[in-house]
Amino acid sequence: MLATEPHGPAMNSGLRKDLVASDGPLAGQTLRVVEPVGGGCIHQAWSLTLDDGQRLFAKTGGSEALALFSVEAEALSALHAHADQELLVIPRPLVTTKLTHGAVLLLPWLELAGSDQRALGRGLARLHRASADASSGRFGWQRDGFIGAGPQPGGWRERWGDCFVELRLIPQLNLLGSLRDDAQSLMVLLERLKAHLNRHDPVPSLVHGDLWGGNAGSLSDQRGCLFDPASWWADREVDLAMTRMFGGFGSDFYASYAAEYPLGSGSDERVEIYNLYHLLNHANLFGGGYVDQSRASLKRLARFMS
Repeated sequence: MLATEPHGPAMNSGLRKDLVASDGPLAGQTLRVVEPVGGGCIHQAWSLTLDDGQRLFAKTGGSEALALFSVEAEALSALHAHADQELLVIPRPLVTTKLTHGAVLLLPWLELAGSDQRALGRGLARLHRASADASSGRFGWQRDGFIGAGPQPGGWRERWGDCFVELRLIPQLNLLGSLRDDAQSLMVLLERLKAHLNRHDPVPSLVHGDLWGGNAGSLSDQRGCLFDPASWWADREVDLAMTRMFGGFGSDFYASYAAEYPLGSGSDERVEIYNLYHLLNHANLFGGGYVDQSRASLKRLARFMS
């Protein structure tokens, strides 16, 4: 028997049947409880409780969502491989598959209950350091992906500034044509940003890539956890920069990160450069004030780089 939360959406009956069908990812299991989970803005999320008491997290969508789920699962697996699980839990994907009535990504359930962010900060620092030690020395990602619902191009570059400008800023600016009125001045700025970041010359680290407060948390045992990534090999500072966009990260998080893996000189000056990418993506996805914020950021960077 299937129970659903009395308030909120019910999982599509066809999708429920697909999960436990003989060829489904939960074949032979019984779904005792299905409850909607809030927080998602692109797909639906669910807590699934099986007959044996095991609890899973399911993200569902139409068949077209499989591409996003596949990229997310790949990123989670990569992050999991470099994480110190005693400090930072990255859920390892269980199933990513297309179903008759849609697509699903199944993950272990994470019980978000803690508020102490010290392990989160230390764990992120260790993930960045461990992945940097194992990196190929190139920046980018092996396939086209997504940042939220927006495109995040794949590809590789040997130099950091080339990667960030060519694979992150320029694609977003091309989508947001309203900011390209003065194309010549914009190209001058992009070339200066590219040269500036090439001189910075960081070691590539595997980054979460979309690290706002809604994609991180602390568990009941106080370990940190990360989910919903848009990962790539980048300057680790891009993760720290994004944590400052919308808040949600306290002083313990930053102090613990710095104690484990201090940032280099000039990191504060690069925050606006790195967050321009996310402002542009938000402007493309949501429009409104994000367009004005993007324009203002470009003007500040132009003055800074002049």
